Amino acid sequence: MNPILISEVGPRDGLQSIDRVMPLDAKKAWIAAEAAAGVREIEVGSFVPASLLPQMADTAELVAFARTIPGLAVAVLVPNLKGAERAIAAGAHKLSLPFSMSETHSLKNVRKDHAAMVAEIAAIAARVAQEEVPPHFEVGLSTAFGCTIEGFVPEDTVVRLAVAAIEAGAVEVGLSDTTGYADPAQVRRLVRKVKAAVGADRLNSLHLHNTRGLGLANALAGLDEGITTLDASLGGLGGCPFAPGASGNIVTEDLAFMLEAMGYRTGIDLVALMQVRGIVEAALPGEPLYGFTPDAGLPLGLGMRTA
Repeated sequence: MNPILISEVGPRDGLQSIDRVMPLDAKKAWIAAEAAAGVREIEVGSFVPASLLPQMADTAELVAFARTIPGLAVAVLVPNLKGAERAIAAGAHKLSLPFSMSETHSLKNVRKDHAAMVAEIAAIAARVAQEEVPPHFEVGLSTAFGCTIEGFVPEDTVVRLAVAAIEAGAVEVGLSDTTGYADPAQVRRLVRKVKAAVGADRLNSLHLHNTRGLGLANALAGLDEGITTLDASLGGLGGCPFAPGASGNIVTEDLAFMLEAMGYRTGIDLVALMQVRGIVEAALPGEPLYGFTPDAGLPLGLGMRTA
């Protein structure tokens, strides 16, 4: 089977969703340990004002640290052009801009309507193009499967805004189930529609939540439609602080186990990945962590790196 990239988003999406601030040294240990376990891409933080998310105040330091790890793609979230400029200055390899398909959520999350967000995408794309080695610029189509504020988001709206993002200069788009509303049939349908509109090579990733227990089923539906990158968070940490009730990222450990068990190549050493959990538990005592595989343990013979 083709290799699948698991992009770890816990240091950003996970930590921004809890009140406590993880110490910088613990974040570094987490990132280093996951990279050593074979995780090839980690979203280390976001360049948002520290007044809004103090958990992300040390993102520039984390980018600098993560860039010293051979073979690791260092990703960050940016909310606007100013954030993108900070990310570029820090040396991030990948910039991800959240573009909410629910205009109400967009106004709540980044204080911009759809037209303003398309203009922001164009401004970031122009800035990225100035770099001798441009970072990868992806637009995450958040609330693509539904919104806790607006409810149903028309699929035609998602397709139209995906096209607008690509035309404005994004290298690719990703679909995000910010609120945990997606089901496998919807995932298949929307991936097909967006790929048909923007090109099969311009939609490769899914950011899924397990809020209603369908995260892994939705991931499989995406894989069947050609998705090659899946976001996940160690221990299932995370959600969206600006989308009420949107808790529960896919658990990295469970996703990695499922893919390896099915014969997909992730490059991840499952035994080493399970051990990373201890770093988070020690740094955030009492913080709920999730996952069936860590509780049950690995079946015999499924702990070795396959790629």
